[in-house]
Amino acid sequence: MTSRTIKVLLAEDQSMVREALAALLGLEDDIEVVAQVARGDEVLAAARAHDIDVALMDIEMPGATGIEAAAQLHRELPAVKLVILTTFGRPGYLRSAMEAGADAFLVKDAPAAQLAQAVRKVLAGERVIDPTLAAAALADGANPLTDREREVLRAAADGSTNAELARTLHLSQGTVRNYLSTAIQKLAVRNRAEAVRRAREKGWL
Repeated sequence: MTSRTIKVLLAEDQSMVREALAALLGLEDDIEVVAQVARGDEVLAAARAHDIDVALMDIEMPGATGIEAAAQLHRELPAVKLVILTTFGRPGYLRSAMEAGADAFLVKDAPAAQLAQAVRKVLAGERVIDPTLAAAALADGANPLTDREREVLRAAADGSTNAELARTLHLSQGTVRNYLSTAIQKLAVRNRAEAVRRAREKGWL
């Protein structure tokens, strides 16, 4: 246990969840929640303003995802420890979070005591990963999609035509077709809708 108070930032767009987490962590003698934000694009400014030790972030947030916010924090404030806390137990998210510089990855139904202990452990230089997710990530292997394929799949998720995707992404229609076709083959599905669904299930988008 540390001999000083650990200053924590909570980033979670659901206010009830955020307030519950703040209340639970506030029960710990050595942890203080000094800032709360509801958007991923507010994380960096809040972290700087409050000189935090640990940022605890959800993945799904408006403005920027927790993984995007983690990557930005890791670049700008490398001393801040990063904990990703999510309801989405998807192996691909774990891999993306680790690549973004996260120090811990836990699911939201983890016991409060485990979360508090994770905060202490990452500050001590340890890495904390949900063991079930870690095993699933190893079994799934790496994300087979390239950055461009992921970009095209994300853009195609709303049902846009190839022509619309080409205009949006500043690509030719043939290039769009090629990226979609390759992604469909890699994911072993029949069409773009299934490709989007499979990639999201794996946490690869």
